[in-house]
Amino acid sequence: METNKEIISDLKDLLSILNDGKEGYEAASKGTDTIELQGVFLKYEAQRTAYAEELRAHIVTHGAQATNESGSVLGALHRTWLDITQALSSKEDKAILDAIVTGEQAALDKYNQYIADYEDHADHINLLRKQRDGIQEAMEEIETLRSKRNF
Repeated sequence: METNKEIISDLKDLLSILNDGKEGYEAASKGTDTIELQGVFLKYEAQRTAYAEELRAHIVTHGAQATNESGSVLGALHRTWLDITQALSSKEDKAILDAIVTGEQAALDKYNQYIADYEDHADHINLLRKQRDGIQEAMEEIETLRSKRNF
């Protein structure tokens, strides 16, 4: 069983992932001229903001401060979301959607890792599952948009 300190570290890791996603969706919404995509990206930016608030509140219940407002600068997921920034320079929707799918898959992998460790995360497993399922639905919508555009 992990110590409370390790559990807090895990939750802060997820908080960074959520903030990376929020920043990625914000950048993506500014990087496309397609109105439909802008709306979808803004919807998921708001979702990640709400998820981050939920996680922050839970971190506080574990006795820690959760002041992280941005993603993890050194994190692998952040580097993945930075691919969106590179895609933005060309304003190519395909590149933006591809980068988002990659970022979402990395987020899902991390959530699944912590959910698999049910014993250590039992008091917040439902929150993690709900957020993971929301990220999965976002990824599926992005993949649908990508296939709809014949990319």
